[in-house]
Amino acid sequence: MTHPLVGVSACLKTSDGRGVHSVGDKYLAAVVDCAGATPIILPALGDRLHRAALLARLDGLVLTGSPSNVHPTHYGEVPSAVAEPYDEARDATTLPLIRDAIAAGVPLLAICRGFQELNVALGGTLSPAIHEIPGRRDHRRPKSDDPDVQYGPAHEVTLAPGGVFEKIAGQPVIQVNSLHRQGVLRLAERLSAEGTAPDGTVEAVAVKDAPALAVGVQWHPEYKAKGNDFSRRLYAAFGAAAMARAAAR
Repeated sequence: MTHPLVGVSACLKTSDGRGVHSVGDKYLAAVVDCAGATPIILPALGDRLHRAALLARLDGLVLTGSPSNVHPTHYGEVPSAVAEPYDEARDATTLPLIRDAIAAGVPLLAICRGFQELNVALGGTLSPAIHEIPGRRDHRRPKSDDPDVQYGPAHEVTLAPGGVFEKIAGQPVIQVNSLHRQGVLRLAERLSAEGTAPDGTVEAVAVKDAPALAVGVQWHPEYKAKGNDFSRRLYAAFGAAAMARAAAR
């Protein structure tokens, strides 16, 4: 059986004054345990990565969450303290990689920051503080040191009837966690809104014209993915798409 190879985006952080390319264990574990694929970490090296050669070898791409935010200049806004912290090395890596991956037919799963990157890469915009928009709820991480509280169920997401996510879920509504400050302001034209929170915030999207599965979620399905029915289904669908590409390659 062909085993898919999935690239997982890294952040560039500083440790002891040195740059470190890092990915949280939960993202890698979910790829192995729920997608049935082998993950490799993609460093945030921008144009120093040969994207075409990389994508020719990959069967899938996962864009991870992060405390950092997409730099506002990528969607036509002025940088401010509200939208900090930034990781411009990651932006320089993931934004062009997203466009190239979709064009190459590489299955894509974008999570939280990755979800926001997907929207920006395709021409959409973001709000740096979604909770400050009248009528929106506070989507930020619960104030607790307990990860199970931080990543616990926060609100419902209503899935678009007949859409990609409803087919994966097998039901019209799911429960998700919520740990984001930024959110979609204007949805990119190439994206379809596949799920919304009760306050109208777009929480799930799919790329309309993608030749392979290309979806994004604003929540964190990777946290204890094996124990969540929808997370298992989502990663299984992604894994099946990656397996199909691996078999074709």
